[in-house]
Amino acid sequence: MTEALKREGLELANFTIRDRDRSLLEIGFEALPSAHKGLLMVPQSTTERLLADRLEALGGRIHRNVAASRAWRQSGGAAVRVRSPAGERTIEARYVVGGDGMNSLVRKSAGIGFKGEAYGQSFVLADIFMTWPFQAKEVSLYFSPGGLMVVAPLPDGSFRIVAAVDDAPETPSAADIQRLLDSRGPSGGGAKVNQLVWGSRFRVHHRLADKYREGPFLLMGDAAHVHSPAGGQGMNTGLVDAIALAHALAQMLRAGAPESVLDEYSATRRQAAGRVLALAGRLTKMATLRPAPLRTLRNLLLRTLNRIGRFKQKLALDLSGLSRRNLARLPSKLPSAHPAAVRGALEWDAGQAEAA
Repeated sequence: MTEALKREGLELANFTIRDRDRSLLEIGFEALPSAHKGLLMVPQSTTERLLADRLEALGGRIHRNVAASRAWRQSGGAAVRVRSPAGERTIEARYVVGGDGMNSLVRKSAGIGFKGEAYGQSFVLADIFMTWPFQAKEVSLYFSPGGLMVVAPLPDGSFRIVAAVDDAPETPSAADIQRLLDSRGPSGGGAKVNQLVWGSRFRVHHRLADKYREGPFLLMGDAAHVHSPAGGQGMNTGLVDAIALAHALAQMLRAGAPESVLDEYSATRRQAAGRVLALAGRLTKMATLRPAPLRTLRNLLLRTLNRIGRFKQKLALDLSGLSRRNLARLPSKLPSAHPAAVRGALEWDAGQAEAA
């Protein structure tokens, strides 16, 4: 998977926080304690495709156009009522994993709270081709009184724009994106939109599940945590959830580990998400300061911190996720998967399943 992602991704070395033309804080990743010393920019659609290809190569199958309408606890586990083009049926399982987004049916069925709140601003999301003074050399986070803006290069030469806007248009135009770049990005017309590939809007919540496990129900990804895009931690945190939970379930169901490994998964991954939410929240609050004196003080603080190597290394570890690796609770090396073994682990009957 690593090599496949690298082939289709774009490797960058820097993450920079900017206020218009001023560079406030520059974070490099060349000193990370990892074999992967940098940022790998890969569109989510590409990541999903490569993961699906890998799963199918190992004998697995993704069931599409299937929706869960109800989930409930019962003796020996849980049951889920699902709808598909073939009709409705009930799947009984020892465990049910909810990776079903912010409005998770699994989380609600388990009675797990999801405390937090919505951000007041909506967000614009767009992919564009443009003339850009920094070319494809860094991910830029722009601080602005109007809201934060992220500019991230993508492998095909386009750029992804994410920007907080008080009242974002449902389908932003090239002119909308140009106005954001003109008001928040480099001054003097340094950024020019040449083509809008697509655009949309979304709203962001800042929420964390009270726990990741309630009996046979387990949570991961956006079903367990949602937050601002500042810092770019969302999908990666969810992927680590999935890996850690899969390892915990395999330990218990196939290696005889006690059920407490699932509680350990819940505790450690919730702690990791709490750190991610705290970082995203701090960046978002700093980015959206409106009073001029506070912005001046913020900029001075960040430019001072930019000269402190220890601080920058800590932030690089936070942004890369390496500062939270002890909260994944994985072995130093995952066992190699054999297609036949994976097929056996993924087989299930319509009426009974050990894990679904």
